[in-house]
Amino acid sequence: MSECCSNNGCTSEGQAGTHISIIGSGSAAFAAATRAVEDGARVTVIEAGEVIGGTCVNIGCVPSKIMIRAAHIAWQVGHHPFPGIRTQPPEIDRPALLDQQRSAVTALRKAKYEDILAAHPEITLVRGRARFAGPRELVVTLRDASTRTVTADRILIATGSRPAIPNIAGLADTPYWTSTEALQSPQIPDHLVVLGGSVVALELAQAWARLGSRVTLLARSTLLSREDPAIGEGLVEMLRREGLDVRLHCVPDAIGFDGERFSVQVGDERIDADRLLVATGRRPNTEDLDLQQAGVETAGNGAIRVNDRLETTAPGIYAAGDCANLPQYVYVAAAAGTRAAINMTGGEAHLDLRAMPAVVFTEPAVATAGLSESAARLRGVEVDARLLPLEQVPRAQANFEPEGFVKLVARRSDRVVIGAQILAPEAGEMIQTAVLAIRQALTVDALGDQLFPYLTMVEGIRLCAQTFSKDVSQLSCCAG
Repeated sequence: MSECCSNNGCTSEGQAGTHISIIGSGSAAFAAATRAVEDGARVTVIEAGEVIGGTCVNIGCVPSKIMIRAAHIAWQVGHHPFPGIRTQPPEIDRPALLDQQRSAVTALRKAKYEDILAAHPEITLVRGRARFAGPRELVVTLRDASTRTVTADRILIATGSRPAIPNIAGLADTPYWTSTEALQSPQIPDHLVVLGGSVVALELAQAWARLGSRVTLLARSTLLSREDPAIGEGLVEMLRREGLDVRLHCVPDAIGFDGERFSVQVGDERIDADRLLVATGRRPNTEDLDLQQAGVETAGNGAIRVNDRLETTAPGIYAAGDCANLPQYVYVAAAAGTRAAINMTGGEAHLDLRAMPAVVFTEPAVATAGLSESAARLRGVEVDARLLPLEQVPRAQANFEPEGFVKLVARRSDRVVIGAQILAPEAGEMIQTAVLAIRQALTVDALGDQLFPYLTMVEGIRLCAQTFSKDVSQLSCCAG
């Protein structure tokens, strides 16, 4: 593994193969780098942070799912539907959980990033902060404050994103948490106020509640407001049943901190808490790149505009991951990075998001793919939709977890499945069946005629497909 380029900068002159520079070292960057070297390119990865690997492995997906799983186990100890097994309040050792979480993150970062980098001498790592000086030229400010020029045949921008902080009076002067601090806290707050109503807010609010915090969730509109309304409505009811104080259409007027506790002013009410988590979305890390020097255009929120080949508005410059105008999911970032690398090395690849799966790791979980009923109609597509309550899925009955649903959306003209929405335990494990049905343009009739194992949660997709033509409540169990 090389640490940096020569003092005179990196160029492709006199070298075999294409030279690609990548700004960032997260999922999109590494997917691109490893694919590019497979195709004979030399790659320079430029990373400004202390560690490589980006958000997902270090402060996002991986630690959050570990924490969520621990919280799930703690909840099951004290709450489960089997009267023959005695429940009891769990004993939580938060520092021990945090040590385990950190060890897992360190191991995964080593295996999936550091070791991969060491195994590819064609990939050079430069530690510093990059900005554009021209269409093919980057100036990198190194850690000793010196600068180095890096030139390349192609450039991929993969700088990720960071939490977006709302403009609320007093908030900036308080020691609020973002998701980073929330995942790394060794203490369990007595009372946690969470600002936000989307993925990160919901996942962490429920996890902290299950670990013992009293949680107040303040959502600007509804929960998961971009999804089918039935999802948010179902989640509100279930989270409140677990003891979370969920308040919709609620934005604080002001926030204060007296050195020990937060005060959140909402109308005439003051909510006091010992911790405040701000989880109101993310913003792309693009403002310090001097993109105008290369002719790279951004959207209003700073996200880099790309087409389905991951090309920006500047020839030879590509973007992938959360810094681009793409869905902010790590698997989308990795897929985009791979396709960008193919295109940067002379191939032809496109990113197709028509059946993209998305999962929210609450419990029950939320999983979606394709178009919702309202999104389809906004596009002028005539659709039929069916919602199957989970109480009609045999596995949910056997688990004594009947709350939730499976919903399918089909094009009316040919009955082809174009969307799915699931609110259920294991929804994330179920959704890929719907993704494949959408990708293969299966009709609800063909999907309902498939063999599904019994008893499984994914059988709910088959049963929902059958509701387009029959009353499944009148079928015998596992009837075809």
